[in-house]
Amino acid sequence: MSADPAFIATAIEAVVRAGEIQISRFGGDVRVEKKGAIDLVTEVDLQVERMFRALVAERFPDHDVLGEELGGEATGARHRWVFDPLDGTTNFAHGVPIFCASLALEIDGEAAVGAIYDPNRRELFTAERGVGAWLNGQPLHVSAAATVLESILVTGFPYTVHDDPEPLLQMFGRMLKRARAVRRLGSAAIDLCWVAAGRMEAFWEAQLNAWDTRAGALIVEEAGGRVTGMDGALWVPANGHILASNGHVHDELLSIIGGGRGGDPSGSPVAQRQP
Repeated sequence: MSADPAFIATAIEAVVRAGEIQISRFGGDVRVEKKGAIDLVTEVDLQVERMFRALVAERFPDHDVLGEELGGEATGARHRWVFDPLDGTTNFAHGVPIFCASLALEIDGEAAVGAIYDPNRRELFTAERGVGAWLNGQPLHVSAAATVLESILVTGFPYTVHDDPEPLLQMFGRMLKRARAVRRLGSAAIDLCWVAAGRMEAFWEAQLNAWDTRAGALIVEEAGGRVTGMDGALWVPANGHILASNGHVHDELLSIIGGGRGGDPSGSPVAQRQP
């Protein structure tokens, strides 16, 4: 059963507006600040998030919003929008055209609607729980690749990578030995969309936040894929780690992940993140 049509319409409008702002500022003189040693935020992140919050306040004043830059206080509302105003900020700040806006609407804690817009390729990925996933209005389907050897995988590294890179590099190496190729794009939301579109067979990463993955995970599932934690358990956004695949290679990937040293299955510390 589909959600209120106003929800998907608002999600689409918001991410497309976000993309227009991003492109209008891309390559120009944009103020960049540091949230951490390699964790950047630009004035565009903030501009886009404020635009979105104003839109929700106007249309759905009783809804909660959780955004990457301005947070969000839970009021107990049944509806919560989870928004990343600029996923791929480091790419954006360096002039690399791989970034997007990512938005999901949770109803009673479950993602019901997702929209991600890549303004560089003018690709709009959308999903409604139980209805399907689409790219620019055309149905999305994951790939049919049956083995990791036939697969292109994609991953990312956390902003804490400098603290202890070895476990991450070990896992990357294990995947590299088994897969056709491994990529690192710099936007978890785009990574997930490309799995849904069959361009990649799987995405894994640890130490993520809900705004990085909430919309993309729904898009993968509605495109016929499978999403779990990196330990194979039920995926919980607050746990920070995710494995999303076409489904066919999922168990093989879990065995590769589990083949690392003991402790957390991600091969690196998984911090508890804000839901």
